[in-house]
Amino acid sequence: MPLAAFEGRIIVVLTESEAKKAVDFLLTQEILGIDTETRPSFRKGKHNMVSLLQVSTHDTCFLFRLKRIGQSPSIIRLLENTHIPMIGLSLHDDMHALKELYKFTPGNYIDLQNIIRNIGIEDLSLQKIFANLFNKRLNKRQQLSNWDADVLSEKQQLYGATDAWACIKIYEEYLRLTETKDYTIISTKENNEQVSTDIS
Repeated sequence: MPLAAFEGRIIVVLTESEAKKAVDFLLTQEILGIDTETRPSFRKGKHNMVSLLQVSTHDTCFLFRLKRIGQSPSIIRLLENTHIPMIGLSLHDDMHALKELYKFTPGNYIDLQNIIRNIGIEDLSLQKIFANLFNKRLNKRQQLSNWDADVLSEKQQLYGATDAWACIKIYEEYLRLTETKDYTIISTKENNEQVSTDIS
């Protein structure tokens, strides 16, 4: 499958003053994609704090370097937003990680894992959902990279932005499909015989 990637602006946010400007902009939008990244731990029992918060519009993604910014009223204001839908995947895990840094009441979130089964998609990873809907793949090579690095590489930035942006794309396609019924569910029986059910 061809590779899909975010093609818009990517802005790295390092300070509270930059975070305020970013949040002021984000809260004027109609929809946001959200994701987080944490430096992986390869030692049993070691747990790292969340490193990065990615929040995307259709054409602009902000990468908030949370450990650099520190306590941030602006980020809390964004996380508590109740007006603009914020779309993510496995948001329970993201909220848990973010609450280790900030005290906040989660706002208007939509978790793709809670709705995507409605159109017959059973594999709930972001990569598989995107492939099912768009017949394109997401590059996951940076997933286990060092998100606490002094400077994020261009590949890391693109990876982070793509994951947040992909949540918007998936949600909007989900809305289109639930309205048009323009999709086909293919189920696999125990004998591996595939049965196609046309919903259109």
